[in-house]
Amino acid sequence: MKKTGIFIILMLKFCLSYGDTAEIGFFNVLRLGKSKKDYPALAKTIKNFDITGITEVMNIEGIEKLVIALEKETSEKYSYYVTPYPVGHTQYKEYYGYIWKSDKVQLLKPLGFYDDKEKSFTRPPYGADFKIGNFDFTYVLSHLVFGKKESHRRAEAFKLDEVYDYFQEMDPKEQDIIIGGDFNLPAYDESFEGLTGHRDEIIYAVDPTIKTTIGAKGFANSYDNIFLPLKYTGEFTGTSGAVDHTGGDFERSRKLISDHLPVFIEVDVSEDDD
Repeated sequence: MKKTGIFIILMLKFCLSYGDTAEIGFFNVLRLGKSKKDYPALAKTIKNFDITGITEVMNIEGIEKLVIALEKETSEKYSYYVTPYPVGHTQYKEYYGYIWKSDKVQLLKPLGFYDDKEKSFTRPPYGADFKIGNFDFTYVLSHLVFGKKESHRRAEAFKLDEVYDYFQEMDPKEQDIIIGGDFNLPAYDESFEGLTGHRDEIIYAVDPTIKTTIGAKGFANSYDNIFLPLKYTGEFTGTSGAVDHTGGDFERSRKLISDHLPVFIEVDVSEDDD
């Protein structure tokens, strides 16, 4: 059987020199805890991330197995947090989760699910406050519904600016709101215009020409991305990308790792500009 290779696909927006940096990742791990996994390969894929936001967490056992694999792979200690309950349809629900390096990242407080009074989301986004070095931020996770029609996912994407505002207004002192997710749409889709046209100069940080979903014979779509406000998050170094865990063996990766690639951004954590 062909071994899985790990390749990093980078987008470098600016040529800047930074001091202490950290990588913030997002990964749809494909039914973590229920589907069969190559946990050592999964750990190798995200070992360079200081914190990883995860969707499709089916149970805590899956997160715990991944933590064990990461600690074995890196010889570092990891911590994790899983939402208090799963969200989704009656027949299918999933948790959001975060995994981070214990000696580098601090969980400040969970903020909870987006208060979705209008029931706009099948899986309401979830946010939590973290600190890495001198950089504190709110990390919001989102997994938009795929739906039977593209209009279903577009309707959810259209509401993401309200999600951003909700978490932005929770704490006037914390303005670094980072949204990582599997959006089931490429970030340049017109449905994101409310978000990318926001007064806080929100951008998608990962180049949407990088395809992040894996089909039977190759890469398919650029559904995974990370959004952040340039107005406030000057800590973003301009470096971002995806990690290719396929090694060209798409079938194996889909079966034992995920049908998505993880994406990430790099931030300067030497100081906080809030």
